[in-house]
Amino acid sequence: MKTLSRTIAKVLLGLLFITISISANAQTAPAAPAKGSFSVSADLVSSYVWRGIAQEGSKGGSPNFQPTVSYTIGGLTLGAWGSGSFSGNVKEVDLSATYAFSDIFSATVTDYNWNFTKSYFKYKNDSTDHVFEASLNYAGVKSFPLSISLNTMFYGADKKLNSDSTKLVNAYSTYLELGYPLSDNTKLFLGASLLDSPGMYTAGKSQGFSVINVGLKTSKTIKFSDSFSLPVYGVLGFNPQVETAYFVVGMTF
Repeated sequence: MKTLSRTIAKVLLGLLFITISISANAQTAPAAPAKGSFSVSADLVSSYVWRGIAQEGSKGGSPNFQPTVSYTIGGLTLGAWGSGSFSGNVKEVDLSATYAFSDIFSATVTDYNWNFTKSYFKYKNDSTDHVFEASLNYAGVKSFPLSISLNTMFYGADKKLNSDSTKLVNAYSTYLELGYPLSDNTKLFLGASLLDSPGMYTAGKSQGFSVINVGLKTSKTIKFSDSFSLPVYGVLGFNPQVETAYFVVGMTF
């Protein structure tokens, strides 16, 4: 496991250095205001599905309200995102820090917490509810707008049994997602779990590489007046690994 963790760390660091090098010779991030700025928004979704996995069971669930607050200064964005279901079965608060090296490359560290069975401020690796994840993101270029996101959980409640089934160790669950736009408001996406992650993506199974999230997302802005419009979107997706499908409709305020 130490060898695996070192390998993943080297890959992430290598990609990070490549990102920085390419960014220095490619498009630069747009000029930011001298002072930071806050942003507030919220989504209302018909159900909460994350990376092909329904968060209230395989049959879906009730609508969720999902607020976002962020603060941006220069290339750095600090954010808080939450989700609460109308049924009360989902309560989630996630914190994140994203740095944009350019308008096409960025890196993110996210602190997920969706269990709340223990103290929120308990961060010990073998007993916390938190899961920390490092992500590298490529937004694509106009000539070939393929987006790529690589995400690896490296600390906290992402665990699996070791090779001799005697103790729980970090699973280093890794999710790769590709996206390709078909038009300005419609895109295809494909997501896969790259490693064994029975506790996170593969429903208790040790599967290794598994395609877990394939689908299409489309959006539209409904204009009610010159001063008020409402962005809405729909997502039709499939999880081949657990043989499920989902259809989510949402709106952003």
